[in-house]
Amino acid sequence: MVFEKVLRSFGVGGPTVDTVLATPDAYPGTPLMGAARLTGGDYDVAVDTVAVGLVTRVEAEDGDALLEFHRAWVAAGFTLAAGEHQDIPFTITLPWETPLTHAYGAHLSGMSLGLRTELTLEEATDNGDVDVLAVHPLPAQETVLAAIDRLGFRFRHADVERGAIYGVRHELPFFQEIEFTAPPAWEAHELELTFVADAEGVEVILELERHGGLLSRARDAYARLRVEHEQVGAGDWAAEVEAALRGAVAELG
Repeated sequence: MVFEKVLRSFGVGGPTVDTVLATPDAYPGTPLMGAARLTGGDYDVAVDTVAVGLVTRVEAEDGDALLEFHRAWVAAGFTLAAGEHQDIPFTITLPWETPLTHAYGAHLSGMSLGLRTELTLEEATDNGDVDVLAVHPLPAQETVLAAIDRLGFRFRHADVERGAIYGVRHELPFFQEIEFTAPPAWEAHELELTFVADAEGVEVILELERHGGLLSRARDAYARLRVEHEQVGAGDWAAEVEAALRGAVAELG
């Protein structure tokens, strides 16, 4: 897949760059391979750096922002001659905590994540456009999502929020929330799911919410479990997820 960017910061007749990816599909903790295909403009330019970065839209109290959360350096210190073509390969490994953009065979509404190519010359820097990536769940995450679906919860929305989760260690300055509507049998209105993955497995944080009414107040209950990558396919993880949620419902009273 090829994404062409006209580098506006360098003016008419300046260089252009195409981002060529081996595949637009990606997975947390795995490498994404591609190439930066540079094309010289009407004049020679001295290239300081070429880099690629992962970006996502993050919600915060002061408004949404497009945040770069990981980058890889592709090349540095060379001359791109007028009209010259250079293909510079790169590999960028997605952090384990990279938010998901797809699940259940479809895009998760509310999610925006992509790869941005940055070209820096002596006189200017151009970040280029963002090339959309589809980030799919790891098998451990897929296991939990399938269990939640079987229990009758239906996906509603997903987003990324700046900040930290209390009591959970994670590396990135944000976390993803995947929101579901709850079936009546669960005596709750919503379920929010957060994955915090690492090289060994996935921490699963579940939050059940019950809305308040005229005679009752809103209440939340939390549950956690962990799925190791090597445990996927062994044991009844649907039962594990259900037990964790049942414990949370009991806390709501």
